Amino acid sequence: TGSMFAMRLHSTGKLEAGETEAPRPGAGQVRLRVTACGVCRTDLHVVDGDLAEPKPQVIPGHEIVGVIDMLGDGVDALAVGDRVGVPWLGFACGTCEYCTRGQENLCLNALFTGYQIDGGYAEYTVADHRFCFLLPEHYDDQSAAPLLCAGLIGHRAYRMAGDAARIGLYGFGAAAHILCQVARWEGREVYAFTRDGDTRAQAFACELGACWAGESREPPPRTLDAAIIFAPVGELVPQALASIRPGGTVVCAGIHMSDIPAFAYALLWEERSIRSVANLTREDAIEFLNIAPRVPVATHTTAYALKDANRALDDLRAGRLNGAAVLRP
Repeated sequence: TGSMFAMRLHSTGKLEAGETEAPRPGAGQVRLRVTACGVCRTDLHVVDGDLAEPKPQVIPGHEIVGVIDMLGDGVDALAVGDRVGVPWLGFACGTCEYCTRGQENLCLNALFTGYQIDGGYAEYTVADHRFCFLLPEHYDDQSAAPLLCAGLIGHRAYRMAGDAARIGLYGFGAAAHILCQVARWEGREVYAFTRDGDTRAQAFACELGACWAGESREPPPRTLDAAIIFAPVGELVPQALASIRPGGTVVCAGIHMSDIPAFAYALLWEERSIRSVANLTREDAIEFLNIAPRVPVATHTTAYALKDANRALDDLRAGRLNGAAVLRP
C-alpha cells in the first residue's frame, strides 16, 4: 500500500511529522484518501494531555472528509469513490446496557476517532463503515469538515437546550458559529459570550445573526431560556446559571472543563438544571447532516497544510480563529 505522510503525537504538547505505512482496511472497514480534516478543541485536549491515555503515537483528527479508495471484507453499504465524513464516535459495541437503550454515545466499549483510533491528520485513514456518513453535495470538502464535530456535537447540545427562544452561547468558536445560524433559521434569539476583549469574535457573532455579543462575564441584556457552554472554563457554569430563567437549562458541551467553583444554591434553585453532553450518536449525524444544507449553514474555515497542524492548534489555543481550522493533506 506504500507510505503516507502523517502527524503523530509522540509526547504531550506537539505533533511530529513523518512518513508511515498507509493503513489497510480490516473486515467491516473502509480506507479513505483524506481530503480535509477539521481541527477541533478536543484534538487540543488530546495533544495537551487533558484527555488521558490516548492510543500510543496516535494520529489525531475526528472531523474527517475523504473519498473511499479501498473496501474491507463485508462492506456493501458504501462503494469506492464515495465521499464520506468520519466523526468522533468511531465504534460502539451495540450490545452493552447503553447501546441497547439507544445511548450508543455512552457505550462502555466505545472507541473514538483520533484518540483510540488513528484519525485524519494523515493522507489516508481507515474507519468502521457503520460510522461513515455520506456528505451533502452542498458542501465542498473544506466546508464539510467542521460539520462532523462542531456541527454534530453542537447539534446534540442544542437539542438538550429544548425549545429555548433566547439562547446563550458561551465561547464563540467552531460549534457556536454553526449553531448560531441554525438557531436564527429557527427564529430564536442568540446571545454570544466571548473571551474578554475579543471584539473580533463579537463582531463575527453579530454578522451571523446574534442579537447581542459581549464578554463572558457580562450579564446579557435579557434573561435567557438556556445557555450552552463550549468554552472549557468551569467558572462559566455559575455565570450561565445566573443568566437563565427559572426552569432554564445550562448545557456543558465540552469533553473537558476546568473545575466548576462552588456557587450558591440560589443560582440552581427554581428548577434550573445543569447537564453535560457526551459524544454523539449516528442518529445525531443523520439528523444534522440533513438540517445543515436546508439552513443552509455556511462554515467559516481557515485552511492549513497538514504539515502545519501544530500552527493550527496554536491558533485555536490562542483564540486567533474565526470559525474553524481545517487541514488539507
